[in-house]
Amino acid sequence: MTRKATKKRPTRKAVKTTKKNSAGKARAEGLRLFALAGRPTKQQLVLAYGKRGPLMTWGQRSAVGIPAEKFQAVLAAKQAGR
Repeated sequence: MTRKATKKRPTRKAVKTTKKNSAGKARAEGLRLFALAGRPTKQQLVLAYGKRGPLMTWGQRSAVGIPAEKFQAVLAAKQAGR
């Protein structure tokens, strides 16, 4: 038994979509800050920001005094002080 030759379908190139509205830009910025903070868990957010930590936006967390850039340092200090 031999296999029959079949025609290959041409592959389509993936089209990248860009976020053009303000909600997409805000979401992208939030994801950037989340990665910058070291991808914290809910428990880590509660430890650093209190009970409402997971519900806050990164802008609100920054207004509290702990921006995403300093999150890991603050988290380490609070974990050491337990």
